[in-house]
Amino acid sequence: MHARIRVAAVAAAAIGALTMTACDTGSTVVDKPEENAAAKADSGKDAKKGKSPEVAKVGDTLTLKGFEDGSQLDVTVVKIADPGKSANEFTEPDAGKRFVGVQFQLVNTGKAVYSDSPSNGAQVADSEGQQFDSTFADITAGPSMSSSLKLKPGAKGLGWIVFEVPKASKIGAVQFTMDSGFADQTGEWKLK
Repeated sequence: MHARIRVAAVAAAAIGALTMTACDTGSTVVDKPEENAAAKADSGKDAKKGKSPEVAKVGDTLTLKGFEDGSQLDVTVVKIADPGKSANEFTEPDAGKRFVGVQFQLVNTGKAVYSDSPSNGAQVADSEGQQFDSTFADITAGPSMSSSLKLKPGAKGLGWIVFEVPKASKIGAVQFTMDSGFADQTGEWKLK
């Protein structure tokens, strides 16, 4: 009987430590991309030099850090497919819902190997503030993002992550967080 109490106490302490750690991390949202080098080179206007866009939009790249020292990605929302059409007759959205696809490009700009399931850290949010996690589905827009992506420093991954959302929802933002959604920084892209 005492062994069970001791195990329960250890488990409770571990959960408490994880909860305190999660609460104390001070998570931040990154939504301001840096001006890319090509845009700087093409810009002949003094007023635009050195200015970054107000918020990230489709096509912009955000640099995000993970928990592990040296863990960093440049994340780009490349395209949006809304609605996304199922790539097969076996996977369809539930009644009253639709698929929305987001094509992400992940480039490992850190010193550590990136190994994760990117879909675990991706979400979309509608104009009402409702957030939707990814779902397992393939769409006709293109190949899905690998569910077990491993990138050495300098390598990149490209693929679609699919979300199932209510037909009436107007998607207003895309979010991505490293470490299956548990890292301190969350990238956010506005859609209009």
